Amino acid sequence: MIGQSGNLPFSTPLALAVSQGLMAAFFSAGLRSARWWIPIHMLFMPCVVLAAGSGLPPWAYLGGFVFLALVYWSSFRTQVPLFLSNKQTVHRLAAWLPDNQPLTALDIGSGTGSLVLRLAQLRPDWQVHGIETAPAPYWLSRRLCRDIPNTHLSRGDFWQGSLQGFDVVYAFLSPVPMPALWAKAVREMRPGSWLISNSFEISRATPEHVISVRDKRNTHLFCYRIPGHATTPKSRQ
Repeated sequence: MIGQSGNLPFSTPLALAVSQGLMAAFFSAGLRSARWWIPIHMLFMPCVVLAAGSGLPPWAYLGGFVFLALVYWSSFRTQVPLFLSNKQTVHRLAAWLPDNQPLTALDIGSGTGSLVLRLAQLRPDWQVHGIETAPAPYWLSRRLCRDIPNTHLSRGDFWQGSLQGFDVVYAFLSPVPMPALWAKAVREMRPGSWLISNSFEISRATPEHVISVRDKRNTHLFCYRIPGHATTPKSRQ
């Protein structure tokens, strides 16, 4: 159908970009891509068209790129976006874990330190560690945790480090790295210690417990005990 102006529908750059985004999102969903790719496919071309017509100076695009790089860093390689653990999740986890002796916990991909900070405040007798690759979240986490003595934050790739010596390893990553993380945990962690995955189950492994947080996103924590003779105290049921 031709409009009064004589132009065909979807003939403007923005309309074409919107239609392209919708088609890309549709095919992404059909190919069963990770769900966070769907809004990226949908919005990428419309955002490009809007930015091109906004009259922004060239340095603004460079600044935006640098900001996103500092926040997401190696997400394109690891396929792990920036997920933040909410307050309800941390409180539920702290209430479930044993409290009869100090523990050493590690949050891999600790982001802005949302779990490290709250868990350390709830359990001041614990040593709570976090490791993060992206510079911006790491710098922010260091600032937020600067006055909490039982927090220990480092910047780096947890794949290059060891999980040995930790009673609890917490991960809020994505489905992609979970099988390899489980293999690493089994090799390096003490029997009886815990690998706890927020939201993402591990294929070919069965969680000993599943914690329902009952928050707005209906979070579930999948708790995997490292096989062998337990050397850490049993958690509360």
